[in-house]
Amino acid sequence: VQLQASGGGLVQAGGSLRLSCAVSGRTGSPYVMGWFRQAPGKEREFVAAINRSATRTYYTQSAKGRFTISRDNAKNTMYLQMNSLKPEDTAVYYCAAGDFYGTSAGDYGYWGQGTQVTVSS
Repeated sequence: VQLQASGGGLVQAGGSLRLSCAVSGRTGSPYVMGWFRQAPGKEREFVAAINRSATRTYYTQSAKGRFTISRDNAKNTMYLQMNSLKPEDTAVYYCAAGDFYGTSAGDYGYWGQGTQVTVSS
């Protein structure tokens, strides 16, 4: 299974970005998927997750109301729409896939390579 994250970039505070994560190599039922981020000198932290059927979503408190996670199983792709971005959102964003929902990095067995998001003030 391979995950390919894309869509990062440089944006001003208050702006928006849409991250994508394409999954390949998986057959059968889709994974639970999530987004994590890691800022310099900090641990990787949970941002959002979505269940297999896209009927339930989960967010860290700082993402609620600003970020929206979604997926298109027909395209094997997950998205993270990020609005009202803040400088503290600056980090490398990683997509992840696993068999069970969780908020810890160890709950996910498959990871993308990460995409840099930089929010300037």
